[in-house]
Amino acid sequence: MQSSAQHLATEVRGLGPDRVDVWSTAGHPAVFAEWLQAPGKPTLLVYGHHDVQPVDPLGEWISPPFEPAVRDGRLWGRGVVDDKGQVHIHVKAIESFVRTAGRLPINLKLIVEGEEEVGSVNLEALLHEHAADLVADFVCVSDTAMFGRGIPSLCVGLRGLAYIEVFVDGPSTDLHSGSFGGGLMNPVNALARMIASLHDDAGRVTVPGFYDAVRPLRDDERRAIASLPFDEREWLRSTGAPALWGEAGYSTLERIWARPTLDVCGIHGGFLGDGAKTILPARASAKVSCRLVPDQEPDDIARKLRDHLRRIAPPGVRVRVENLHGGRPYLAPTDHPVYEVAKRAFSKAFGRETVFMREGGSIPFVRTIADATGKPCLLMGFGQPDENAHAPNEWLDLENYHLGIKSAAYLYDEIARMDPG
Repeated sequence: MQSSAQHLATEVRGLGPDRVDVWSTAGHPAVFAEWLQAPGKPTLLVYGHHDVQPVDPLGEWISPPFEPAVRDGRLWGRGVVDDKGQVHIHVKAIESFVRTAGRLPINLKLIVEGEEEVGSVNLEALLHEHAADLVADFVCVSDTAMFGRGIPSLCVGLRGLAYIEVFVDGPSTDLHSGSFGGGLMNPVNALARMIASLHDDAGRVTVPGFYDAVRPLRDDERRAIASLPFDEREWLRSTGAPALWGEAGYSTLERIWARPTLDVCGIHGGFLGDGAKTILPARASAKVSCRLVPDQEPDDIARKLRDHLRRIAPPGVRVRVENLHGGRPYLAPTDHPVYEVAKRAFSKAFGRETVFMREGGSIPFVRTIADATGKPCLLMGFGQPDENAHAPNEWLDLENYHLGIKSAAYLYDEIARMDPG
């Protein structure tokens, strides 16, 4: 990680910045650079990350993950889309101005952290420590995907996350199911009953208060989502699942982008080996994640889920809940003028209208940055949904890469025409 940070710092030093620093943290280092050569013009803060996911399973890679390869109009390697390639798009856009015009048309600051893939655990402290260095009018994050190939897309919403693990304990040890079955509550049975009750027949979560803070979709938002070129049958086919399922009254895109969910991510208990073993298990556990939407708070949802699980546990078992992880949702203020500016920039590069979209996943650092800076956060990503981020054979579409450089350059030009006040 130190070498990665130094490599990036060395590259941007050749682009005429006023300053380049490698900021240490309690974990991995971050790179900061700034170009402040446009007096009277707005300042844009560009965020990215230089850490990547592990490469496992290594044997499934067609070419070595840390030796970039070009095949079939694609760049292959770990981090090419998440997020080193998208950081490099901005680096090349900066280079384009420096090599031609001699300077950028705006003031620009770049922060590239090294811990996004492990939860950005030190980012909030870093932002507070260097708050004066990071003052900007707007923030741009390029760490997301486009709606589809060739469709310029600004992501304007991300779901948050509340992730817990529930433990259900019964007897002090596994017991003979013949000698004790029917006389004691089976923790696996108890947990299965508890989980089954967490949704009603309409697909709604039954935890009391779960929907209290949910910001409903406006009619114009629903119309905009419905207008997107989404092939529901192809989407279902790509999953391998036999049928759609979800909260009644909402489309598939609305369900995965703008409605909260509760899912069991894993369950464990009892005998899991080959063959048969007749026991009454001593314990069972499950990992449960909730994707959250504005204005839900992860700590509040985790508490409500914990209290509900304890309340619905049958007699004869003990329930303990551990809070594993949380992240707050983000919804962009799309009425701010910078979003129209970004739409124009994207459209100029791609030659077609830019669409607003959301993502169902969680990127907690976006809310962290938005809250810390108090500024609009543009999620201007250039990835594709199927580019194997976090998986073997990660790739980046080279056409998107080059159009991304143009988009970033147009964005800088368009922001230069804005009133910095």
